[in-house]
Amino acid sequence: MITALTVLVAIAVLGWGFNRARPYGKIGILAWLQSVVLMAPWLLFFGLFAVGIYLNLAGMLLLFIASTAAYILLGRQLRAAGQDVLSKRAATLANPDLEPNGDSPSQATLSERQAVEKAAEALQPPEVVPIPAEDLQTIKEIFGIDTFFVTETTSYQEGAIFQGNLRGEVEPTFTRLSKSLEERVGDRYHLFLVENPQGKPVVVVLPSKNDPKPSTLTQKLLALVLFVATIATSLETGGILLGFDFYSSPDRYWEVLPISLGLLAILGVHELGHWLMARRYRVRLSLPYFIPTWQIGSFGAITRFESFLPSRSALFDIAIAGPAAGGILSLGMLITGLSLSNADSLFKVPTQFFEGSILIGTLARVLLGTAVQQPIVAIHPLVVLGWIGLVITAINVMPAGQLDGGRIVQAIYGRKTANRTTVATILVLGIASLVNPLALYWAIVIVVLQRSLERPSFNELTEPDDARAAFGLLALFLMITILLPLTPSLAGRLGIGG
Repeated sequence: MITALTVLVAIAVLGWGFNRARPYGKIGILAWLQSVVLMAPWLLFFGLFAVGIYLNLAGMLLLFIASTAAYILLGRQLRAAGQDVLSKRAATLANPDLEPNGDSPSQATLSERQAVEKAAEALQPPEVVPIPAEDLQTIKEIFGIDTFFVTETTSYQEGAIFQGNLRGEVEPTFTRLSKSLEERVGDRYHLFLVENPQGKPVVVVLPSKNDPKPSTLTQKLLALVLFVATIATSLETGGILLGFDFYSSPDRYWEVLPISLGLLAILGVHELGHWLMARRYRVRLSLPYFIPTWQIGSFGAITRFESFLPSRSALFDIAIAGPAAGGILSLGMLITGLSLSNADSLFKVPTQFFEGSILIGTLARVLLGTAVQQPIVAIHPLVVLGWIGLVITAINVMPAGQLDGGRIVQAIYGRKTANRTTVATILVLGIASLVNPLALYWAIVIVVLQRSLERPSFNELTEPDDARAAFGLLALFLMITILLPLTPSLAGRLGIGG
């Protein structure tokens, strides 16, 4: 009943979206279709589930791949349609009263012009007006032959794009331009130094009134609900690890509470790392939107930037601070737990437990010695908590979209490389889902919620230093060693198992 109701609500939402998109013509319909293809696999899965038909994992994977391909194709068509609309609009505004042959406009031409204007409003809302001439002239005064020599100026979203030649070093030039802009217009405009598609420096000036907005009350309430749900799933995870259903025996809360608090501590320290580093750079973060799951308590949290970033180095530092804090705590728990493990320890796990991760298996072999050669190994609860914490950290370090790993790659290697690693990560997760259903779940989470890259920073041209690049590569390497299992031959060489 609940599943059927969910499908009906989703269909109603799509219908409502279609009615809102229809007035915008082709552009609106294409944008609506993108939302349809994202929801289609889930609607089909749950719709069939409601009538008693169950799709296997291979079927879900096929639907997921088809949905992703359709989304990309529609996105290309949407961008092409938008460019076509802007070109027509520019031609119309350049000569609004004459036909190409010089005659008076026909009724058909007037109707077409109105349609073009209406479609253009979908790309540029009516409240978006060109930058005032006096502001534009004032902004032009910040440029010079020794900083940035402007060759072309284009209006863009109540601001302007200045193309030209960068005449000095990136960082000093950006600092001079930003300071000069602030002296002339105060905080009404922001300056961005970015690359155009051809890889050449471009200055973009946008009004500060269009800065990212703080979270709404509804979004904050959603974050609170997800946090409460994560507390509930962490309690259930504790029960599962101890061999019982917590919600069938709530009186045993004292047994699961240490595990639940341990999981929440790892999640909290991770988010605290982000928050402290963001505070250092005076960057606002949204509340974390935790993703609860019964298997390991939570997959981590989604956190949005609510202000622009000063540089790619700031993006790197904020992104890596969370995994570093949560990962160090988790690794400390794991090593401590392995050191405290003995024959009387609470948890009894099969040797295959240590074959699930290269890093964990290697550490277990070093600290537990020949004990990992036994069929059953007794371990301290901190080993399980550390293992779960490392998995959560590794999942968030995958190089995709707005995950911490995606932000790290974007900061070090730029947006093009980050786009490629996002696609590669989704494909790898799709393949991995053939043996692990959680991989498919996480791939869908990335596509639906985290696929987009972060907005460009104020200074997008200056790359992080070599030390940051090294730490980023180390984080990605550790992510692989945590998530990749030991092969039977490698486990045998390490002395794990019989």
